[in-house]
Amino acid sequence: MEPFKTSKQVVYSCKYHIIFCPKYRRKVLVDNVETRLKEIIQQVADEKQVSILEMECDKDHVHILCEVHPQFGVHKFVKAIKGRSSRLLREEFPWLKSRLPTLWSHSYFVSTVGGAPLSVIKQYIENQKSKDL
Repeated sequence: MEPFKTSKQVVYSCKYHIIFCPKYRRKVLVDNVETRLKEIIQQVADEKQVSILEMECDKDHVHILCEVHPQFGVHKFVKAIKGRSSRLLREEFPWLKSRLPTLWSHSYFVSTVGGAPLSVIKQYIENQKSKDL
């Protein structure tokens, strides 16, 4: 895994741990639903040029470790995943409609990962002025 990605104007390393759950934390991510959800997430990632580093589902939540271009934004990626997967999974697995009014809860967890500890970055920034002298 390379430490940085590049585009025309940006060099970046924006890795995120994302967690989201079905509405009411219902245990519906089982068997073929889980398999199809992972396929949909990968399709969205490929379209949005997001790198999936790791992905796993439990019956009532999803974990994704990914790298997202800073100009696209992690919130747009989560929104795209939830929107498309809700529509497709509810079409392909009609029993989900009877169990849930909507597939996903509105909330999600996201945390940046990787890089140096915050204290090291703060110290690096504080020391920048003294290097210019």
